[in-house]
Amino acid sequence: QVQLVESGGGLVQAGGSLRLACAASGRAFSRHTMAWFRQAPGKERDFVAASGWTGRTYYADSVKGRFTISRDATKNTVYLQMNSLKPEDTAVYYCAADNTVYGSGYYSETIYDYWGQGTQVTVSS
Repeated sequence: QVQLVESGGGLVQAGGSLRLACAASGRAFSRHTMAWFRQAPGKERDFVAASGWTGRTYYADSVKGRFTISRDATKNTVYLQMNSLKPEDTAVYYCAADNTVYGSGYYSETIYDYWGQGTQVTVSS
């Protein structure tokens, strides 16, 4: 049974940093795309960042230059380093994994088969 478990969320002041982690269990995801999405209150869930199986990374325009996605294959874990946080980054952040080996989609939540339970990130002004 595949599980994705996020950690690292919390309350931080604007300009601060947080590092989210998503630990996967049940299978290895080294040949799969893994991603982060977020959902603010009253809004739809949006793409934040993805790490493709090639090692290439993809970002939403709103987080480029501030967030960095990375993964540790030995730990089957993907990270999201968030710097220069803004109040508008406040949301529940979800980790997602694509079941397709060597998949090529990144931005749409519909391609992801596994989701974590989410971790709250709150940025105060």
